[in-house]
Amino acid sequence: MSDTRPWIYSTDHDDPDPRTPEPGHVYVQLVGGPLDGQLLDITGYTPEERAHGALLMSNHGLHGPGGRSDYEPRPGAPDRWAGAADTT
Repeated sequence: MSDTRPWIYSTDHDDPDPRTPEPGHVYVQLVGGPLDGQLLDITGYTPEERAHGALLMSNHGLHGPGGRSDYEPRPGAPDRWAGAADTT
């Protein structure tokens, strides 16, 4: 049986449980784009950073390894950030 819990963005490849959120942390769900379905820990983000989103490294985006994917908060759904574009 496969685990259906979302993967947490930027967990280490050897993390024994990359799908378990840390207690007391704040997460958003990434929607669309190459990181679709993953959770992003935004605990340390400032209010301004949370309002603007994040440029996240992704090997699966338009530019392949080393590329970045832009995710922005969805209007009316601050707990979901939508993929906006890929860049190098």
